[in-house]
Amino acid sequence: MLLTISLEKLTGDFITPEKISLIIRVILILVIGIPLIRLIRSLTKRIVKDRLSPQSEQLVVRSVYYVAILILLITLLNEFGFRLSAILGAAGIFGVAIGFASQTSISNIISGIFLISEKPFQIGDVVQVSSNIGTIESIDLLSIKLKTPDNRYIRVPNETMIKTEVINITRYPIRRLDIYVSVSYKDNLEKVKNVFMEIIENEPLALKEPAPLFSIDKFSESGINIQYGVWVNKDDYSDLKNSLMINLKDKFEHEHITIPFPHIFIANAGELKSENQC
Repeated sequence: MLLTISLEKLTGDFITPEKISLIIRVILILVIGIPLIRLIRSLTKRIVKDRLSPQSEQLVVRSVYYVAILILLITLLNEFGFRLSAILGAAGIFGVAIGFASQTSISNIISGIFLISEKPFQIGDVVQVSSNIGTIESIDLLSIKLKTPDNRYIRVPNETMIKTEVINITRYPIRRLDIYVSVSYKDNLEKVKNVFMEIIENEPLALKEPAPLFSIDKFSESGINIQYGVWVNKDDYSDLKNSLMINLKDKFEHEHITIPFPHIFIANAGELKSENQC
């Protein structure tokens, strides 16, 4: 009997009309707010899609999305009795504390704003950062996300992108493919040049303009180093490189052009001494 009375009293204290009303209001806010945030995000994407660059579009959409979530959270906190002035006061103190502890994040955000305004690259470009090469998948306020050719995910802080030399490999529609090869001192260089030009003439992926490059790079210990340069559409770069390497080797073998390699002569001290005496 006492247990039944206690349960009834406890239930009566906990489940009050005010609390039931609060639960209903919170559920309604969530049921309406979450789909509304998704709708706002979708509408923002449609509005800015053709008016901004991909990176600016991504920044605007995410900013609107985060602001909408913040408004929803403040509305929920207000229902639970937290007033906006108290929330802002606590946020100010919390923000100062975090500010001292997150100087790197602030630096990354500032760097991200500079990158978005300067536009040295955009989503879809292939860039090289230090020794890493990858396709830009997203440009955010804190970092750049890259996808490498072997399907690895790399996150590069924006501050690093500002301070480090970044090579945009695919910024321009065409690029030059350079191949370095060594030929023997006995080979005729004019013949070597003609072989290369013949290969280029028969290569559909190679561009005729700008003109191909044939340059004597240097005289090395084992042979003459030649630089071949041919222009190609950026999307055909890898295919042309493989094709040229295969055709050059086959053509050199057919024309008896030698690709030299270093030779090492090994002799013991006794043999060298007897040769010198002779």
